[in-house]
Formats: sequence, C-alpha cells, structure tokens
Amino acid sequence: VQLQASGGGLVQPGGSLRLSCVVYGVTLDDYAIGWFRQAPGKEREWVSCISVDGSTNAGNSVKGRFTISKDNAQHTVHLQMNNLMPEDTALYYCAANRYIRYPKTCPRSYDYWGQGTQVTVSS
Repeated sequence: VQLQASGGGLVQPGGSLRLSCVVYGVTLDDYAIGWFRQAPGKEREWVSCISVDGSTNAGNSVKGRFTISKDNAQHTVHLQMNNLMPEDTALYYCAANRYIRYPKTCPRSYDYWGQGTQVTVSS
C-alpha cells in the first residue's frame, strides 16, 4: 500500500486549497482514509477521515471549513480546505487502514502513511 499526497502550497489567509491523496495497491472499497497534520514544534493532529462507506468526520478546529471526499474509481481522497487561517500551516499527511469490518466508522490508528504535503497560510 502506498499513498501519495499532493496539492499543498502557499495561500493567503481566507484562501482555499484542495489536497489529494492517491492510494496505490488497494481499493478504497475496503480502506478508511485519514488526514493528519503536524506543525513545527507541535504534535501530530488528526484533521479528518472518511470511512469505507463514505461517512466523514472532522476535528473541531477544521469543522465547517474542511471537507473530505473520495472517488473510489480514481483511488483518490480529497481534502477541500476553505477559509484557511495561519494556524492551518502544517505538513499534511494522508493515512490508510483496512476497515471493511466497520464500514461506517473511522479507525483510531492507521497502518499506512503518505509522505506529506506542505500547506503554508501567510500574507
């Protein structure tokens, strides 16, 4: 299983970015995907997740601004980030866990991780 995140960049406060995570080697019909982020000097923070059946959840700091979605046919999960704030600056990672037994929920831990894509929010 390999994951490749992309779409990061430099954006002004209030702007938007769309991150993508392509998952190679498995089908999203069986895997839940999570997005995490880590800012310098801070612990890794869970951002959002999408379950096998497409149910979603998001952390309080991004709820209402970030939307996760997936395209099983394209093996891709997107994270649409709107109204970005400087505190959203971080390295963003996607992760995967085979969770077919619990299709409506997201796992607490993930077995496979991508390399990360940098998001910088600054004027």
